[in-house]
Amino acid sequence: MKKVLFILGPNLNMVGIRDKNVYGTETAESINDQVKQWAEELNLDLEIYQSNHEGDIIDKIHSAYGVKDGMMINAGALTHYSYALHDAIEAVHIPTIETHMSNIYAREEFRHKSVLSAVCAGCIAGFGKESYYLGLTALVRIFEKT
Repeated sequence: MKKVLFILGPNLNMVGIRDKNVYGTETAESINDQVKQWAEELNLDLEIYQSNHEGDIIDKIHSAYGVKDGMMINAGALTHYSYALHDAIEAVHIPTIETHMSNIYAREEFRHKSVLSAVCAGCIAGFGKESYYLGLTALVRIFEKT
């Protein structure tokens, strides 16, 4: 069973409460429960970690080195400017899928650029919570090729 770390960045604990037109009304807890179920169906050992603090997220990425087989990350707003997260993902050499519930290219212009994409295997955005299922499925496909 492959071990996967799913990182959720700032404000993603507020899904279901904040900006319901973008993120919907389903709670973060409910979505996380579904993501765990999807991971089980895909035979993945999933750890979900959420933090509103960039340094804590970097530490968590570092802790995955040599321990996790893959990562999935929705870094929230950090996606657009955190070169430190970029460097952390690059440093651990773990296949990583960048995910976003919303279509970042259909939102404010500052969200159109991701500084993480260059060090991720791919990016899935705009499918709501299903972006996470698609991300897990992409990791499974990567694992099958190695």
